[in-house]
Amino acid sequence: MDNSPENKNKKVSKTVRWIYIISGTTSFFIGVAGVVLPLLPATPFLLFSAFCYARSSEKFYNKLMGSKIFGDYIKSYKKGNGMPLHAKIIVILILWSTILISAFTSVDNMIIQILLFGVAIGVTIHLAIIKTTKEK
Repeated sequence: MDNSPENKNKKVSKTVRWIYIISGTTSFFIGVAGVVLPLLPATPFLLFSAFCYARSSEKFYNKLMGSKIFGDYIKSYKKGNGMPLHAKIIVILILWSTILISAFTSVDNMIIQILLFGVAIGVTIHLAIIKTTKEK
């Protein structure tokens, strides 16, 4: 099912529309935070934002999908096209940098440190498995 705004005949109540807009905006900001925070996934939140905006505001949906930073990312993910190699490298470098800094400066508990490294390994494997696209 395409999440683009369509079928203008389907009227959504103002209350529901605002709930979608608020949810989409909240999800968007969490997704943006997830871009730099290694334990917070960006993709599901950005996809949920697109879903909410598609059902509430053609303007917000078009802004999100037309965004130079997130638009292509969301479109590519929805199509199953994968990630460019440079994006994978940047994400993995940020992931491991923040995990190492956190594990050795903020966490004294060895079990938590092991858990952090396990998460980093899992995310790295996940990123390695995602299809790598050619650079534009």
